[in-house]
Amino acid sequence: MTDVRVEIKKAEPNGAPVTTAKRYRAQVTLYIEGKDGSLKPSGWSTRKEHGADDKPFEFQPGKNLIEGWSRGVLQMKQGERALLHVPAALGYKDQAVGQPGGTFYVPANADLCFDIEVLK
Repeated sequence: MTDVRVEIKKAEPNGAPVTTAKRYRAQVTLYIEGKDGSLKPSGWSTRKEHGADDKPFEFQPGKNLIEGWSRGVLQMKQGERALLHVPAALGYKDQAVGQPGGTFYVPANADLCFDIEVLK
């Protein structure tokens, strides 16, 4: 099975490693990743520049998240920003999420890319 690829965009060398023992807050934008590496907005973001309210998303790795998100953030440190490239097998698999043409939609078998910043 393909694993999550974590592409660090803003490193935080002195940040504490993300663990399954804590809850975190993050700014997140979700994209559908094409086979050619292109990114298409899914419609879900917490960031103001994407029309959201800028309220961070709260999460705990391993709890009520897709497997790829948890695997990816566990390779990060607090304060870092990264792109988490998540294959469909570690995402929503063969299940579509949201509504086509709606404000949020992920088609079945979609590879995902989360632009995530784990806040300090």
